[in-house]
Amino acid sequence: MIKIGIIGGSGLDNPDILEQQRDLSVDTPWGAPSAPLKLGQIAGVDVVLLARHGRQHTLTPSHVNYRANIQALKDVGCTHVLATTAVGSLREDIGRGHLVIIDQFIDATKQRAMTFHESFAAHHPMHTPMAEPFDAALRAALIATCTRLGFDFHPRGTVVTIEGPRFSTRAESNMFRAWGADIINMSVATEAALANEAGLPYAAVAMSTDYDCWKTDEAPVTWDAILQVFNSNAQKVTRLLIDTIALLAASAQADVQQG
Repeated sequence: MIKIGIIGGSGLDNPDILEQQRDLSVDTPWGAPSAPLKLGQIAGVDVVLLARHGRQHTLTPSHVNYRANIQALKDVGCTHVLATTAVGSLREDIGRGHLVIIDQFIDATKQRAMTFHESFAAHHPMHTPMAEPFDAALRAALIATCTRLGFDFHPRGTVVTIEGPRFSTRAESNMFRAWGADIINMSVATEAALANEAGLPYAAVAMSTDYDCWKTDEAPVTWDAILQVFNSNAQKVTRLLIDTIALLAASAQADVQQG
């Protein structure tokens, strides 16, 4: 059976998507996760919702305990993780409100714990492959659901993750574009790396809310502008998650029957 962990990003962590919900406070060897876990069901599937920045959005991107978050989801039996995130667009064609099913990341953070391995056992170094950091089956389910729902979306994209909480300078924004990044945020690279180390299939859907600050023909990004796009588009992400989880459940059931 599958059990889906959902890591909800800024404005994208609405617990009302869960049926039969209840709270579970947990601890891990890395400390407490960002918030108590919210347990429930979607389409008959057990789901665990975790608010990345805390339920009141009090944790800055650099102070989220990413290791505890991933560890907590694994400890309660999650088999897959779906993450949501707000991003800035670094490409003209990725418009406000568009969704991006991320397939690559560039890590530009500077001060985070990026691994569970603080030391190696003698003669057993652990170097996790990261060529394809986002799970292909989860990405395929998200893409199929976006297509069926007729959403404006991009089936792939490279996210550059910065430290935050400040936004980029224009020079940085242009540099990230030159690097080949398509979108920018403050969380996904860290989560994806840790999920891979933990052996948890992980995929992320990004909602583009702004054009960062590289676009000189409009005002640079502000938090108020981001919230405005959130409020008008968050329902799309909710629908995408619900329908994708139903699709994953049907696929898992088919595999059981064929087996």
